[in-house]
Amino acid sequence: MGRKINYDEKPKKGLGRKAKKQPPPEIPKKLQEQRRGVKKRRADDRKAKAKKIKLKPINDSESEIDENSIASELNMGLDSDDNSIEDKADDLFEGNSLSESEGPDGNGADRNENGKHKSSDSDDDDDDDDENEQDDDASDNDSDDLNDLSLEEASKRLVKKKAKIERQAEEEMQTNILDSERMHLPTAKELRRDQPDLIASRQRVKDILLVLGNFKARCEPGRKRKEYIRLLSKDLCFLYDYNEFLVQKLFDLFGTNVVEFLEANEQSRPLTIRTNTLKTRRRDLAKSLIERGINLEPIGAWSKVGLVITDTQSIPIGATPEYLAGHYMLQGASSFLPVMALAPQESEQILDMCAAPGGKTTYIGQLMKNTGCLVANDVNRDRARAVIGNIHRMGITNCVVSSVDGRKLPGMIKGFDRVLLDAPCSGTGVISKHSEVKSSKDGKDVQRCGHIQRELLLAAIDSCTASSVTGGYIVYSTCSVLVEENECVVQYALKRRNVKIVPTGLPFGNEGFTHFREYHFHPSMKLAMRYYPHLHNMDGFFVCKLKKFSNTIPKPPKEDLPETAEGDNEGEGEEEEMDTENKEAPKKKKKKSNKGMKKST
Repeated sequence: MGRKINYDEKPKKGLGRKAKKQPPPEIPKKLQEQRRGVKKRRADDRKAKAKKIKLKPINDSESEIDENSIASELNMGLDSDDNSIEDKADDLFEGNSLSESEGPDGNGADRNENGKHKSSDSDDDDDDDDENEQDDDASDNDSDDLNDLSLEEASKRLVKKKAKIERQAEEEMQTNILDSERMHLPTAKELRRDQPDLIASRQRVKDILLVLGNFKARCEPGRKRKEYIRLLSKDLCFLYDYNEFLVQKLFDLFGTNVVEFLEANEQSRPLTIRTNTLKTRRRDLAKSLIERGINLEPIGAWSKVGLVITDTQSIPIGATPEYLAGHYMLQGASSFLPVMALAPQESEQILDMCAAPGGKTTYIGQLMKNTGCLVANDVNRDRARAVIGNIHRMGITNCVVSSVDGRKLPGMIKGFDRVLLDAPCSGTGVISKHSEVKSSKDGKDVQRCGHIQRELLLAAIDSCTASSVTGGYIVYSTCSVLVEENECVVQYALKRRNVKIVPTGLPFGNEGFTHFREYHFHPSMKLAMRYYPHLHNMDGFFVCKLKKFSNTIPKPPKEDLPETAEGDNEGEGEEEEMDTENKEAPKKKKKKSNKGMKKST
């Protein structure tokens, strides 16, 4: 049947028969001596170089540094230390084992903790094994470590030294500019004599902004800050075709960053569209538009319905079948924000007081999912027709359109849960679309807009009800960046109605002003949001959200009585006070007449 296997006998493990017969490799003596000499010479060079680097002082007063010498020193160190990086790599993988220690087989091969042979990537094949070279290799490794540390320290010191010298050179250059190239502010005669020049004006604007950045150190002796600002405004008016009033307002608002704002207004804003979720999804809409050759991308993480059109390839974006079917609406990115702050809910009664052309109205109806009641009002009948067309195209069925003066709405209908007031304004935030604003707006226009905005905001607050379970919110927004049309209007409403400012819930934007030049506003004004074209790449916008906590109308403060606008409810209070004063006056006269009668008797 065959032999039985004896499991007690274990096969011998170890080197094979041929490996046992092979003698250890023998290296000729000449090569061994030559190798020792090379190693010794390299070790001496490294020690000398390390000692030289450690003892060499660093002079901080040096003003220049030779980069070629730095590179040559580092390259010399790297060339002389060919195996240092490989030794470091071996040390990382060795663990606790010693380098080049004698293995259990006595042939001096490198082994790891498990007793397996290690692979080496060194260029020299003679470094593997020799018992006679162990002492030299150990000393060589020690010198390599010292040299590595010295090279690292040297490189760090050189980097710090170079940075310090560059900083000193920059400071010296600035001082040289201040001393030798101090800006000369031209006089009125020189400006009249010289003809306007674009290049000279641009350079002068840069110089004036540099001076205004550090006025005390860079101004010309005997010149005031007003003179620089006056010349700057003239140059900006010449370069960008603005009137002096608007440039001065923008400079007060942005300071030395006014040029960035003006430059941003010279460029058009990205073309954006809003997906109508009542008819399609954003992914499906993007797929269909891409198939037509339109390049687009999401507007950002803050909106789930917005898309940015990057390239239309001569395709009319406002005449595609998807547009005509009401799958999307052409709408600026900043126009999304007031509706997002309003946060309309289903089955609510909402008023859009200035609705034309209907972008915000259709967005509100989309978020309400055609439930509840939406009233879209606009005083201009022609613009109200555009609202009707967009409502039909977008499939909004819960909307009623009216054309009434918004200031008269509280006398007709009240009790809305939420009110959106995108008030008419000077348009200083949409100059890129309407370039006529640059030269057509003046102080009277801003004052007239502010007066109308105050009346509309009070009417919007009166149209809303504080007893609403889910609402009681009013959102005030403008496409202007001027304080007179934004914070001043909201501050006016805070004093005359029982409302407070609440967070808008918008994920980005600049805070509103709590104080601006001579104006001081309520601390909660910082909850309002401002948007600028040069910072957010969208039209300039202001958004403020108010919460109505009482339907009663408080008495206006006495100090603000002369500033009350026509048509406000405060006028009745004034008339009542005047009547009471007139009634009290004759009583006093009667008393005096009685006293006279007593004396005569």
